[in-house]
Amino acid sequence: MNNLEQILEAAILAAEKPLSLDQLVMLFDEYDRPSRKDIKDALDAVMLGCADRGFELVEVASGYRFQVKSEYSEWVGRLWEEKPQRYSRALLETLALIAYRQPITRGDIEDIRGVAVSSNIMKTLMEREWVRIVGHKDVPGRPAMYATTKQFLDYFGLTTLSELPPLSEIRDLEIIEQELEKSLLDAVDGLETDSESNKDDLNEPQDAQDGSTLH
Repeated sequence: MNNLEQILEAAILAAEKPLSLDQLVMLFDEYDRPSRKDIKDALDAVMLGCADRGFELVEVASGYRFQVKSEYSEWVGRLWEEKPQRYSRALLETLALIAYRQPITRGDIEDIRGVAVSSNIMKTLMEREWVRIVGHKDVPGRPAMYATTKQFLDYFGLTTLSELPPLSEIRDLEIIEQELEKSLLDAVDGLETDSESNKDDLNEPQDAQDGSTLH
């Protein structure tokens, strides 16, 4: 198929969310459907073709999407007057602990942080679909156990949890927080250009594969 790259570009550009390889395969009629290898090769070619462009094709946990390259986010961000509010330190620490210690209970998070985790923080993380309940700990009260999601991976531009910085390279919560906050700001700058609605999703008060468990 001579125009395979262009078809894939158009579909990914038009989609509101990342498109998986399976979804891209199903774009075509069965009688002239390209092989998965042909589609993957075409996607690789599109990625290479973006080398000198202001945007790039990236693979995240849910599939493929176009996004503005981070080095141009300073200028693109000026298209919107309102800027997303910064996330609170408490929220970032909570998210970091879930990402690195999952599955983990709210009580475990509180024991590590030494302070209570507000219901508003957990509500915000659940509403963002960055974390989900994956089970209940076999102790009295059977508290919920939390883990990250595909949406978490997508937002931070990851395909798997193994792409998180190794714990050996991160010595304390403050450094984890800095890494997550930087990723958040980069993600906001890049994703805002996809849809103005993304800006509204992020403008909430500070208080208020899948994302499988790392061992």
